Amino acid sequence: MKRREFITLLGGAAVGWPVAVHAQQRAMPVVGFLNATSPEGSRERLRGFHQGLKDTGYVEGDNITIIYRWAANQTDRLPEMAAELVRRQVAVIAATSNFPALAAKAATATIPIVFSVAEDPVKLGLVASLARPGGNLTGINFFTAELTAKRLELLRELVPGAARVALIVNPINPTAETTLRDAEPAGRAMGLQIQVLNASTSREIDAAFATFVRERPDALIVSLDPFLNSRRAQLVNLASRLALPAAFSFRDFVEIGGLMSYGADIADAFRHVGVYTGRILKGAKPADLPVVQASKFELVINAQTARMLGLTVPPTLLARADEVIE
Repeated sequence: MKRREFITLLGGAAVGWPVAVHAQQRAMPVVGFLNATSPEGSRERLRGFHQGLKDTGYVEGDNITIIYRWAANQTDRLPEMAAELVRRQVAVIAATSNFPALAAKAATATIPIVFSVAEDPVKLGLVASLARPGGNLTGINFFTAELTAKRLELLRELVPGAARVALIVNPINPTAETTLRDAEPAGRAMGLQIQVLNASTSREIDAAFATFVRERPDALIVSLDPFLNSRRAQLVNLASRLALPAAFSFRDFVEIGGLMSYGADIADAFRHVGVYTGRILKGAKPADLPVVQASKFELVINAQTARMLGLTVPPTLLARADEVIE
């Protein structure tokens, strides 16, 4: 090849390189991540989600782009956020918790949606069945709303003298009905009086604890809810101030001083969301991916908090705990 021809060929290739790079960038799949809370309280969940993507060969910024939309506990913003992700024509929407999943379902019947929810997704109207979801949705059910009776049993074992247990629920969350359905008959069977208090704002949480000052329940259960989870520092501090033994859904509460939690391993649950998202990006159809039922549950106890409350953790409970925080 003559020198002039070589230079011409090289110049043409150089012109083509930016075009090729631009095409590769445009071809990078985009995933929408829709959440009802904020990134500050979701680090463990994000870690699990990113691990699931990595397990299927996707790394954010390398071969996948993620658009995050956080509602900051303003659930009325979720429909517009979901509609925006649809307008952006994302390849998949990861809708994490009940409200985002319902908003995403209402926004599109074509873009695949992978959800994580705390109760039966068939009952929520997200899928036709667990084995054959049908439509454009699939995901994971981590059963947290259905575990209230188990938390009550564990709390009673840790606080054997308890006779009156307060239960805080967010009444606007669909899981509240399931929580009450399980807690009240379980309480009666154990001879416990259950006092239900509603809280959907920070002020209502303060009002609930003001009620506790007057009525002095023996223990407390905080139900699963994205808003209540985002207010875990407030809830743990108030329970500590009143020396009130409390059980929670997730370990996040226990890590900052809560007494006890029992629920699904949330990082593992979100890993499943990442895995299903990656599989769909590789060509799988949501209708063909059965809803995953959470299988990893963890009991976490804060031994230091127990001592501060004057409680002795029974050896049988210590043996069953997945982690004891000292």
